[in-house]
Amino acid sequence: MPPTGIEIFKLLPKTNCGDCGVPTCLAFAMQLASGKVELSACPHVSEESKEKLSEASAPPILPVTIGVGDRAVKIGGETVMFRHEKRFENPPGIAILIKDTMDDAEVNARLEKCKTLQYERVGLTLRPELVAVKSESGEPQKFESVVGKVAQNSDGGIILMSDNPDVLAAGLKACADRKPLIYAATKDNVDKVAALAKESSCPVAVKGSGLEEVVALSDKLTQAGLKNIVIDSGSRTSRQALEDQIIIRSAALNKKFRPLGFPTITFPCEMTDDPMKEALIASMFVAKYGGIIVLSDFYGESLFPLLVERMNIFTDPQRPLATKEGIYEIGSPGDSAPVLITTNFSLTYFLISGYLETSRVPSWLLVKDTEGLSVMTAWAAGKFSADIIGPFVKKSGIMDKVKHQKLIIPGYAAVESGGLEEELPGWEILVGPREGAHIPAFVKAWTP
Repeated sequence: MPPTGIEIFKLLPKTNCGDCGVPTCLAFAMQLASGKVELSACPHVSEESKEKLSEASAPPILPVTIGVGDRAVKIGGETVMFRHEKRFENPPGIAILIKDTMDDAEVNARLEKCKTLQYERVGLTLRPELVAVKSESGEPQKFESVVGKVAQNSDGGIILMSDNPDVLAAGLKACADRKPLIYAATKDNVDKVAALAKESSCPVAVKGSGLEEVVALSDKLTQAGLKNIVIDSGSRTSRQALEDQIIIRSAALNKKFRPLGFPTITFPCEMTDDPMKEALIASMFVAKYGGIIVLSDFYGESLFPLLVERMNIFTDPQRPLATKEGIYEIGSPGDSAPVLITTNFSLTYFLISGYLETSRVPSWLLVKDTEGLSVMTAWAAGKFSADIIGPFVKKSGIMDKVKHQKLIIPGYAAVESGGLEEELPGWEILVGPREGAHIPAFVKAWTP
């Protein structure tokens, strides 16, 4: 049972210094007990207290890392049921399924999809992170061979899937240094799989025929000293699997039930044979509350929406998603191409850049850092005014890229046109349309 707020308070320095961002030590203790803050926020807590409070400082759903290096996937670490309460911490990992009964051409094709199905959005690279290798042959050597090929041709995280400890051990020989997820410990093999996980220091998944069996398995693993655990409730219908996800999350967060305080793995690939229905089920688990989502295959038309959904849900709602300040080339603009300016609110940027691409008029788009605010909000807050835009245009380097001196500003910032003409002597300030949909027609009429 985790310590209460009062028990935590007794171990804090009781200085009420406020350095943690909370007015009093008692208030900090209560928030720590509820999982809303981390112990590291208190700079004055003693090492002895840190050790005693390790249980309380851990998030209700423990984090688990799969893989190594820059491509390591961290899941779990969640502290809230709903995104608006605070934020979701770690986005779910998305995996493609490879079976050891597939021929080399199919394996290579799926690994190639992992490399090529990547998308740039808001300065971020959206891509799947995991490869799940499943043993259908039951042959350790065959499984080891396929795992070796995956390890050699992919830098993503690996999931080893078998209920045979000997097969899993063979797979580990080919990729133990990559710290794969070992899937799965069941009631029939838990001791041998636990030994594999402990020996290799790899995370391990438990699979039960229901939540009661999962609890028993996770308890057994934690007693064996394993904490990097992932849960599979065993449900393979979308309704029951969703119910299990909610129960697991609620038990861990609201009831502080530690045996279910681990991230989960879900298998839309085993719930339907229809690729589009599979994508729909996967989208459900992105929102509630899959830690890993295993797909039968990757298709650009369904993978991209899943990646965008994941990005949107796991963006901190208190911090607007912003684009990096700078000059963006739309098409291949030359020195006579139009120059437009907007704010760095990601939605604004994508709308404007999208409309410019639709127009097929190569253009220069200046993006000013307004702390992620839209044009109207930034202007109202004094972050997109003439005295701010003018110096940015001068320093941006756009004057070295174009031979004309014309700047198109958003219609909602029309009031700044006079001030900009003073800030940018010799420049002609053109007021663009208020609605983005009118941009293509506007730039098509452009003359330098």
